[in-house]
Amino acid sequence: MPMLDAAAESPSRHTPVNGEPCVLLKLGELVLKGRNRDLFERRLQNNIRAAVKGLGIKIQIWQREGVIVVRTESGELADVDAVARRMTDVMGIVWVHRAWRVDKDPDATVRAALDLVGQHPALAHKGKFAIRSRRRDKRFPMTSSELNILLGSKVQERYDLPVDLKQPDIAVFVEVDQREVFVFTDGTPGAGGLPVGMSGRALVLMSGGIDSPVAAYRMMRRGLRVDFLHFSGMPFTGPESIYKAYALVRELDKFQGGSRLFVVPFGKAQQQIKTSGADRLQIVAQRRLMLKTGEIVAHNLGGAALVTGDSLGQVSSQTLQNITALDDAVELPILRPLIGMDKVEIMDEARRLNTLAISELPDEDCCTVLTPRRAETRAKIDDLRQIEKRLDAGEMAEQLATSLQEHRPSYGEPTA
Repeated sequence: MPMLDAAAESPSRHTPVNGEPCVLLKLGELVLKGRNRDLFERRLQNNIRAAVKGLGIKIQIWQREGVIVVRTESGELADVDAVARRMTDVMGIVWVHRAWRVDKDPDATVRAALDLVGQHPALAHKGKFAIRSRRRDKRFPMTSSELNILLGSKVQERYDLPVDLKQPDIAVFVEVDQREVFVFTDGTPGAGGLPVGMSGRALVLMSGGIDSPVAAYRMMRRGLRVDFLHFSGMPFTGPESIYKAYALVRELDKFQGGSRLFVVPFGKAQQQIKTSGADRLQIVAQRRLMLKTGEIVAHNLGGAALVTGDSLGQVSSQTLQNITALDDAVELPILRPLIGMDKVEIMDEARRLNTLAISELPDEDCCTVLTPRRAETRAKIDDLRQIEKRLDAGEMAEQLATSLQEHRPSYGEPTA
């Protein structure tokens, strides 16, 4: 069977390199998974296909040693570029390279390398270059060092560029594989982590603020598929917080796809807590009720944990004693990936994730109405349990869990 298909053997006049464009995906900690590695790689391949599905581009996936090769059926540069951009958001990938697949032949490799150097921006100012060759197939007649010498001499002969092996302006990478050679220059960092879904499922309590979207991202990056639960202040507030939660989940959906947002009208429950005499314990009491509701929802969805954006000491209610009181409310584990981060670190990551601007939009959620001026910083579990006994908090949580509204925000859908 020929190495290149007919379309690739006759590249269009717009193709700047002699070869077939493709995407090389470099894997990170997946390669350390030993006997379970196949399970992680299959999950990642499924996630890649799901991520590309929204682009309407048909692809083929080949698994190599620590590398995944993605080819498009069209072979068009625009399709390959679109796939490469989309891959930067897929968890489990550490580097995304826009590469060229050429015949397993030194002459074909030389032609591709010369083409790539010829179109590199650093060529205009005679930038320094280096060749980085790697032979995954040791049967190839030339060693990595011999390839470096051959390609380096040809680049110098054609472009008269100086060599710098430590800090080159142009680095040409050559990877000799089983049936072909991949040649590429620059790459884009990927999301890293583990493939989403490999670590199970959890439910994120999504407030609409800055912290919870970052917490959700961090748990997706560790392989969790997450659903989202938002507590709205309705009927005492407008729908603005729901719009924000929807927009946040839509942005985060690019990391996992198929995201679900569940909204609970929490205003009346919050009013009941206020009139129960909770006083300074009101904030902790209502958060315990949220967790109890979340536990029921998580069980119904097959979730094995709850996720919050708590950061130790960030606000007065997030003291160690209060966090301990919150853990007492439910049996499911509560994951707090931001627990040791400060606000500046969280905001920096939210900015990188494109969620910060959404979180900073004005709104009035359930945490900004019917709350006391001062919150208890050393809540006692027995006092909270007494409040919940008066309220029949278990029954309230059951009712709240049946009042859900489900939404399916999808990354890439048009905004209103």
